Amino acid sequence: MHPLISATDLAQAIQHGDILVLDASMALPGQAFDPQQRFANAHVAGAVRFDIDTFSDPDSPLPHTIPGQARFARLATERGMANTKRIVFYDQDGMACAARAWWLTRLFGHERVQVLEGGLPAWKSAGLALETGPDLAAPAPFVSRPRYGRLHGTGDVLDIVHGRLPGLILDARSRGRFEGRDPEPRAGIESGHMPGARSLPYTELLDDNGRFLPVDTLKEKFASLGVTDSTPVTCSCGSGMTACMIALALVSIGGGAGEPAVYDGSWAEWASTPDSPIVCGA
Repeated sequence: MHPLISATDLAQAIQHGDILVLDASMALPGQAFDPQQRFANAHVAGAVRFDIDTFSDPDSPLPHTIPGQARFARLATERGMANTKRIVFYDQDGMACAARAWWLTRLFGHERVQVLEGGLPAWKSAGLALETGPDLAAPAPFVSRPRYGRLHGTGDVLDIVHGRLPGLILDARSRGRFEGRDPEPRAGIESGHMPGARSLPYTELLDDNGRFLPVDTLKEKFASLGVTDSTPVTCSCGSGMTACMIALALVSIGGGAGEPAVYDGSWAEWASTPDSPIVCGA
């Protein structure tokens, strides 16, 4: 199943299939809004909420850390995310949060998962049905079957940095943060990057409408960074959110060697880990 779906194709799928649409929006660093209130004001007809912070490990000191499989399965069941259903995530603005929800749900074994390309703005532009009010989630059983090969930790990234494991690290943060010129949004964390990592701000994957660039353009962009069909890719960012945009783009074009992995702790974990090497500059 292709990981992206257009607004018009989603509208048709809702009419003809067993499908669940979920709004995965949350405020990223530098943003300030209430996604729950926005959902109540306007959402895709029939959609329910997927709160990324709820679908995280409440005991982790890091933001958005993946939950244990039992927690994910319980929460997914409450949201009605049955393994038999086709799942589509969207953002109220853009695709970054939906990409995280897509990656997380696939990490726990659900393969029929897609992202609404262009998010809610694309849905509105197509003149499709909106609803107001709270969600009406109907529980349905979800069974977790983790695919932990899609997940990397600090040990894996250290192995890549030191040449013990093949791979290329792509960093979705801004170039200023990557190069150490701009501060990190989280207090107490210095900016910079892992040795050998390459900068790919996730915004450079998108056009002016918040959709991915054409496939050939994306392929050229990844190739210019050294991604080939034999390159294992690890995606990183500030806290594991926008890294999933790189993973989504790669899967959508069939790039790299197999499934890209996401470094869940990303820079928040790396820069907080004693003796993790940090370099600045391009």
